[in-house]
Amino acid sequence: MTSPKFSPSAAIDAINQFAGKFEQVLKNSPAAELEKNARQRVISELAKHGLVTREEYEIQAAMLKKAHAKLIELEAKLAALEVQIKTKA
Repeated sequence: MTSPKFSPSAAIDAINQFAGKFEQVLKNSPAAELEKNARQRVISELAKHGLVTREEYEIQAAMLKKAHAKLIELEAKLAALEVQIKTKA
C-alpha cells in the first residue's frame, strides 16, 4: 500500500476554498455587523479628535491642490491686469 503523494497546489486550493467559505460565513454572521459598528465607532471617536480616514485626507489634499492651482492662476491674471493698469496710466 502506497501513501498518497503530497501536492502543494492541492493543499493551496483546499486552503483557498476554506478561506472563501469562512469569509462567506463571516459575512453572513452577526460578527460582520459587529465589525461594521466597531469600525464606525472608532472612526467617530477619531474624528472627534481631529483625525480623519485616509480617503477623507486624500479628498481634502486633492481639493487643496486644485485650489492652490487656481490661486496661482488668479495671481498671474491679477499681475497681468496690474501691468495693464500701470501702462495705461
